[in-house]
Amino acid sequence: MNTGLKLLIVGLGNPGSKYESTRHNIGFQILDQFAKSNGQTLQEDKKQAQTKFSFEESTLHLLKPLEYMNLSGGAVSRVKNLYKLDPENILILHDEIDFPFGKIKRKLGGGHAGHNGLRDIIDRIGSKNFYRLRFGVGKPSHPDFEVADYVLSGFFNEEKQVLPNLIRDSIAVIEYWIREKIAEWKKSETIQ
Repeated sequence: MNTGLKLLIVGLGNPGSKYESTRHNIGFQILDQFAKSNGQTLQEDKKQAQTKFSFEESTLHLLKPLEYMNLSGGAVSRVKNLYKLDPENILILHDEIDFPFGKIKRKLGGGHAGHNGLRDIIDRIGSKNFYRLRFGVGKPSHPDFEVADYVLSGFFNEEKQVLPNLIRDSIAVIEYWIREKIAEWKKSETIQ
């Protein structure tokens, strides 16, 4: 296995079939499809599901924390420390209520904006300086609809129809990020 650049890609969600197809689990869904498109299956234990494999000139670690969203930082911290990863080599896939459904954007750093999974990761790894793939799930249309209930609900039928294409678009963003990180790493290796 490649011993050079190591990257960690984390899908956020909640464990169990009850949450499987909810908005809050879009990170799990994207990570599962990315793994599948690369012929990989994540191995589960009680606290996490993970795998690692070579991708071009890097070793990718894929991770799904399985201790519920608000405890995501434990698994991320364990894998980060085990493989001595810099926060800048971590990409978190998560739902974003501040974006309309289907908007996908990559970002480095920033706060948690009330997202409990991000909050716990920031607290546990002691840094905000990781990448995020923010997948827009929209906000509740009615002011009395609690945000927590909304993100734990399923996608609407019209959203489900375009979801596979949006997940493919998300995978393209992940692959672009990996290739950017490889190019940065090669450049730094050349300088040394």
